[in-house]
Amino acid sequence: EVTLVESGGGSVQAGESLRLSCTASGFTFDDYAIGWFRQAPGKEREVVSFINRMDHNTYYADSVKGRFTISTNSAKNTVYLQMNNLKPEDTAVYYCAAPPAPSPTGAPLLLFPNLYDHWGRGTQVTVSP
Repeated sequence: EVTLVESGGGSVQAGESLRLSCTASGFTFDDYAIGWFRQAPGKEREVVSFINRMDHNTYYADSVKGRFTISTNSAKNTVYLQMNNLKPEDTAVYYCAAPPAPSPTGAPLLLFPNLYDHWGRGTQVTVSP
């Protein structure tokens, strides 16, 4: 069974940092792309960042580019999202997700929630002014 577990969320003030972790089990972690999404109250779930672990291709939403960094640790089956210079508009529940099949080298970016089958339960990030 595929399992994704997020951790690292919390309440911080604007300008501070958090590092989210997504630990996976139940599948060959190195073959899969991982996406980070977030959902604020009353808003649709949106992609924040993405990494294809086969070719290390990454994507960042414009709203987080230059502030967030996605990285991986294969030994720990974990993908990280380092979030610096947090802003109140970053407040949301953050989810990591994996698609239904491995992503080969050169695969298209997976930027939409409906392309993912496996989701964690999310971790809350709250940024106060």
